Formats: sequence, structure tokens, C-alpha cells
Amino acid sequence: MTVPACRFCRAPLTQTFLDLGKQPLANSYLTQAQLDAGTEGFYPLHTRVCGSCFLVQADDPVAADAIFDAGYAYFSAYSESWVAHAKRYAQAMAARFGLGPQSLVVEVASNDGYLLQHFKAMGVPVLGIEPTANTAEVAICERGVPTEVAFFNDATGRALRARGMAADLMAGNNVLAHVPDIGDFVAGFQHVLKPQGVLTFEFPHLLNLIEKVQFDTIYHEHYSYLSLLAVEKVLRANGLRPFDVERLATHGGSLRLFCAHLASDHPETQALRDLRAEEIAADLDKPSGYEGFATRVEAVCDSFLAFLAEAKAQGKTVAAYGAAAKGNTFLNYAGVTAADIVAAFDANPHKQDRFLPGAHVPIYAPAKIAEIRPDYMVILPWNLKDEIMGQLAYIKDWGGQFVIASPDTRVVD
Repeated sequence: MTVPACRFCRAPLTQTFLDLGKQPLANSYLTQAQLDAGTEGFYPLHTRVCGSCFLVQADDPVAADAIFDAGYAYFSAYSESWVAHAKRYAQAMAARFGLGPQSLVVEVASNDGYLLQHFKAMGVPVLGIEPTANTAEVAICERGVPTEVAFFNDATGRALRARGMAADLMAGNNVLAHVPDIGDFVAGFQHVLKPQGVLTFEFPHLLNLIEKVQFDTIYHEHYSYLSLLAVEKVLRANGLRPFDVERLATHGGSLRLFCAHLASDHPETQALRDLRAEEIAADLDKPSGYEGFATRVEAVCDSFLAFLAEAKAQGKTVAAYGAAAKGNTFLNYAGVTAADIVAAFDANPHKQDRFLPGAHVPIYAPAKIAEIRPDYMVILPWNLKDEIMGQLAYIKDWGGQFVIASPDTRVVD
């Protein structure tokens, strides 16, 4: 077989990080007709680490436009905590960088306007760039957020600059991992960003993924799994550099990386230097830092399957909350089906009355929870555990209990 090349530096990829076998598309929820037709696609999900730039990456057997299409089911605004997170970001950035009516904020992968609506409410001009037409329509029609439907890359950035777009702040929240050509994507920002402008990226931190065995964040939409060390190489190759970082609790532990032009005046902070040193101490600049992960993943799956077997032996009913992409990776790799989990519940109407990909568990509105009355509710989007447990506290009325499956299966109060 031909050895694949790194999607950034083109070095040969000879080291496997984790091979999850064949998986369905994690955000492709099935209708009854699709389920009956039996035409669901399964694609290899093999992640590797580059021995040169240390970018962890998945093979890409599925074209990006087949994933991020007009039927894309992820809408950011259905998570109250995520909208609140976006509001805090907007307020903090406006205060820190003096943004006002004279400024321009551009968000790439702006989804349904969940973030830019907060800048708009403060009177700051905004522009969203979003590849999925259905989420962009919501941003425009329901939130009044100007949005262009396009995949962002070097050519898009040049075209925006040619139209006179010059941004004081650019944001790319949880998108850097979603682009197949990370170099071409990052190249676009240098054209739109003002000379002293600021670009922020938020992304789940690879070090957390490894240490907390967050393998369920691996799915076809995520082409890359990111460390500061790898991202810094991509930035510098495209005329940009990081200068500050904040550590966030979102998505099980994320970074908010502040970036600017190489020649800008923004000084590098101690927080950034500390993080760089921490990653080096964890051997993320060596092949050894990525070894042994698969064995730890198998232990997580074994723990969950043992829980399901015990629940079945006791005649207990197990359901799941949150038809999340990460949950779909977890259930499919563990081999869980509708025979093990009777139902999944989700507040997003675009997912309701469909079926989880691969596992084929039916998805219902949360109102049906009280009808089914499960003994155990497995929270698949574990990063939203506190929010979900607060919303569903009433399951305790019939003795229901919450379960988290990562990094080991446990009942939580």
C-alpha cells in the first residue's frame, strides 16, 4: 500500500495513532427510509501522527463537501452553554481590543450565527463565512447576521481582501480541525486580517485527548487533532504567529489561541511559553508521545460494555442523551446497537425522529423521556454533562441515574 503523506508538510505518515476501523459519518442521522434502504456508508477512520511536524490527522476517504452539505445537522445555538460561552467571548474581545462601530469582526465557520449575534447586539459590524447553507440561512433570517456560504481558504481570503474586507478580529472556533487542507485554510486569514488585527482559534487540545482518552472526539469531520506545537508550524508557514493562549473547559479541555501577523506588535505571553514547554515535557515533539493510545481506548470500551451487560442482566433500561457526533464514534467503535440502548434524546429537531448512524438507535425529543422512564441515562456529549444533568434532574423522580462512559464508565450524581 502507498504510505499516505502529511496533509500539511507532506512527510510520509508511518506511525498510527488510533485506527477506529470503518465508521459511519458521525453527523449523518438516518431517516426511516434510509434505514430501510440499507445504503448507509461506512468509511475507514484511521488516525496517524506525522513524524516531522507532529500533526495528528485522519485519512480523508470522504470529501468535505459530502460532510458539510445542505443537510448538515449541527446547529450551535441548541446548546445553551455554548451560546453563553460565545457571549462571554464577544464581551471579552470587545473590551480587550476596543471593538466598536468602526470595527469589523469576521467569523469563519459561523454556523447559525450563535457567536456573531452577540457582536451585532453591541453594534459591532460582522460577517460570517459558513459552508453549510442550512445553518447560514438560520443566521441570516433568524439572527440578522450577514453570512456568505463558502468554504474558507487562501482564495476566499484573497477575494474578500479584493472587496475591501479588513478585519480587526477574526474567529475560527472549532473549525481548524475540520479542514482537510489546513495550510490552505490558514493561509486565507493573512489576507483579511488588518496589520495589527487579532485572530483567535479555539480547538480541543490534543494533550487532553491523550491524557483523558477522549477518542470519541475522533470522527470524519475532524481531519486534524491539534497541539500548540503543530498549529504554530502551520501559522508561521502562512505569515502568522501565536502570541497568547487561554485554557478553556469547553469540549473536555480546549485552547483559545490568539494569533497575529508575524510583524505585528503583539508580544508573546508567558502563558504561551508555559504551554509550549508543557507539550514538550509530554513528548508531543517526539513519536513516543503518541504510543500506547489504542490500548487505553480498548479499556474504555470494555468498561462500558461491562456496564451494559450488567444492566441487561438486572433488567435495567439504558437510554442516551445527546445525539452527539462524539457519541456516535464511541457507540460504533464499542459495537453498541439499539439492542443495548433503547433510545437517544436530543433537543435539536433536525435530529429527532431519525436514527443514530451505525448504531441505529432511534432519536426522540426530550419530552419522551418521561414516557420511557429509563433506569440509566448515558450522557454522550460528556463535555455538556453539568448542563444536561441540570435539565434532566427529574429522572431521579423514578430512580433514574446518569452515566458517563469516558474515561471509564461510572454513575454520576
